[in-house]
Amino acid sequence: MRAFRSLLFVPGDRPDRFAKALQSSAEVVCADLEDAVAQNAKAEARRSVLELLEEGDTERLAIRINGVVTLAGLADIASLADASRLPRAIMLPKVEHARDLEIVAQLLDRRVDGHCAPALIALVETPRGIADAANIARSPHCSALMFGGADLAAALGVEMHWEPLFAARSAITLAAAAAGVPAIDVPHVNLNDADGLATEAARARSLGFCAKAAIHPSQLDAIHAAFRPSESSVSEARAAIAAFDAAGGSAIQFGGRLLEAPIIARFRRMLDLAGA
Repeated sequence: MRAFRSLLFVPGDRPDRFAKALQSSAEVVCADLEDAVAQNAKAEARRSVLELLEEGDTERLAIRINGVVTLAGLADIASLADASRLPRAIMLPKVEHARDLEIVAQLLDRRVDGHCAPALIALVETPRGIADAANIARSPHCSALMFGGADLAAALGVEMHWEPLFAARSAITLAAAAAGVPAIDVPHVNLNDADGLATEAARARSLGFCAKAAIHPSQLDAIHAAFRPSESSVSEARAAIAAFDAAGGSAIQFGGRLLEAPIIARFRRMLDLAGA
């Protein structure tokens, strides 16, 4: 899955907001059929999102379906399996086992209009899911791992603050790194807390997250700033990679520090994120 820094949720039952979301600077726009949509509006939201698929920019579009063990989720999957166009990615909520991904992948593993089946993002947001995050991330069908803090905080009986969710965030980034897939952080839910968003995004990046979700376009600039490598960091990464490659991939001293494969891998990920 191509690197991205931001994922903007838009309610699936608010088609009037689709255009604004797609006109924003969000690198991925995720039409939400799950938490943002009331139970009695699921069918209408599904129809609206399928219409968006026919008309919209599918290269930037993701869809969060309902849980694979729910009737609404099964209806979502069946509708997508019959759709003539598919989104860039499908997000599966409340993933607790790698089997959840396998079920969806088997139904959608086909080519549509010459394009591969969409990437699958595993949203891990329950204690059981956190406990099995490593196995979920290792699934050949998992393209990215996302941390879902709201449901987990509710299950733990804690506030959605950094400290009580630190261990769970760490479990997600470790699982994602071990599997070689990107980790996406939960949205900052307080829209009036710009400083808190900036701090949380910076902390998430320092912990190993590659991107952060948003619930409003106004949050995107802060997210992009937090996850954008500085020009000096990009220049350093380019120079280090060039020196390492010139040495044939052997460990070398460069700029007063040791360069070896793991450090170069981090530099390459940085350039990928920077689009450099």
